[in-house]
Amino acid sequence: MPIDFSDHDPTWPTEAARSIAELRPHFPIIEHIGSTAIPGLAAKPVIDLMASTPDLAAVLATESTLTALGYTREETGMRNRLFYRRDTNGTRTHHLHVVPATDWDTRNERLLRDHLLTHPAATAEYGTLKRELAARESDGLVYTKGKTALIQKLVDREREARGLPKSDVWED
Repeated sequence: MPIDFSDHDPTWPTEAARSIAELRPHFPIIEHIGSTAIPGLAAKPVIDLMASTPDLAAVLATESTLTALGYTREETGMRNRLFYRRDTNGTRTHHLHVVPATDWDTRNERLLRDHLLTHPAATAEYGTLKRELAARESDGLVYTKGKTALIQKLVDREREARGLPKSDVWED
């Protein structure tokens, strides 16, 4: 099956803001991350959100509040995070990454977003790679892994600019 990929949709930030407002009572710190957060960048049309929590176990204990909003927890194998998806009419529309507050400022996803927002040449390079991969790949994991080397390079640049140590972007 081809990867669902599209030009930037100007409604993505509005949808992200609506979803953030809906989740704000549960997570005081929540942001729009991922390609849909970058103006002009083509992307899979899935709104990625990241929320900070002081205690992942507390989120699990009150998970029914997220379920009521249409989010379903999915085991991804990624360490130190909870991952939720939301589907609308059988189509994936949202990802919610819940991470500990202790590492909020060093999350690679946020660093990549910030780097892309401030470096147009990096955004163009990333956009070209994403289009090429989406055109030739039908496997989502192959598509994701195909972006890893460039994402690592861009995150390394942002981490260096902030005086942070390097960190692998691929989570097993």
